[in-house]
Amino acid sequence: MGNAELHSIHVHPVKAFRALSPREAVVEPWGLAGDRRWVLIDDGGKVVTQRQQPRLALAAAELLPGGGIRLSAPGREPLTVRVPQPVGTTPLDLFGNKVEAVLADADAHAWCSDYLGTEVRLLHMDDPATRRPVDPDYARPGETVSFADGYPLLVTTLASLDALNSLIAQGDHADEGPLPMNRFRPNVVVAGTTAWAEDGWRRIAIGEVGFRVPKMCGRCVVTTTDQDTAQRGKEPLRTLGRHRRFGSQLVFGQNLVPESRGTVRIGDPVTVLE
Repeated sequence: MGNAELHSIHVHPVKAFRALSPREAVVEPWGLAGDRRWVLIDDGGKVVTQRQQPRLALAAAELLPGGGIRLSAPGREPLTVRVPQPVGTTPLDLFGNKVEAVLADADAHAWCSDYLGTEVRLLHMDDPATRRPVDPDYARPGETVSFADGYPLLVTTLASLDALNSLIAQGDHADEGPLPMNRFRPNVVVAGTTAWAEDGWRRIAIGEVGFRVPKMCGRCVVTTTDQDTAQRGKEPLRTLGRHRRFGSQLVFGQNLVPESRGTVRIGDPVTVLE
């Protein structure tokens, strides 16, 4: 894998919104700087993602200096949202895990609720160093994560996407392919590997930053959502179910936990350490 390199970087300021694609990103212990520090919850306190609201794929959030965001979506005037003062926290339910976060201003709740046509609130994770531990079955002491599904980063490879698209082309829903990488909402995408090489990774380095590879990434219905139209299909879950089933999970990509801080840049060499 001597020619493997970082092909692209993706940061999602609000969980489930569309990604930004910067040329470089700072790696913090809990993920890329600015990634998934904001989240929506419903009136019962449960996190809202594209699982329930596919239209979130069409909403965007630009990162502003200091951690604030500028929200935009089809048919809506953009809204600037400042980082709320951490005067108190609100509990939320993220896939059964209780997490504390800070409510944004009321105009942010109204903007998001009007867009989705249902009552939601926007919250900010004020202190990612303490708010949410990584899954204890795979974590080391003190490892934490933002509002990402379970781990600080997700890595995918272009070669595996090509292989998956070849399989989709041979299946019952070939007309849905080829799929773009944004279906899988990765943080870092690697070029120059063989297909499924990432299955064997245990530790890697991207440029100057080392990462532990604790487990494969099991996929959900979000991957069937076209990120440009918010329409749902059958792929890639139909093909992953036939060719990439590991136990109860349909797998594409690997989760990462940073072993150090640093900056990753497009073109950085990617090295397998274990």
